[in-house]
Amino acid sequence: MSFSTHVLDAVTGRPAAGLRVRLEHDGRVVAEGRTDADGRLKGWDPAAGVHRVVFDTGAYLTETFYPEVVVTFTVTDPAQHYHVPLLLSPYAYSTYRGS
Repeated sequence: MSFSTHVLDAVTGRPAAGLRVRLEHDGRVVAEGRTDADGRLKGWDPAAGVHRVVFDTGAYLTETFYPEVVVTFTVTDPAQHYHVPLLLSPYAYSTYRGS
């Protein structure tokens, strides 16, 4: 099982490079890093169960209503890949289960 994300900045129309992201499971941080130049972060291997991916949007955007975006998701099949993209702007965000 693996986890990845791809963050796009809807204001600039570009990848959100350097955005801090962390993955939490059972109340503890299990992985953390920054998105690359293409706005991607990959290679994390969370266990089965409920996870929270936390995007530090307040440090990335100069002006934002959402200082962080938290997406909670469940890993039901550890053999699958889990991709959680984020489309980001100062006053809105969107996510979905990617492939």
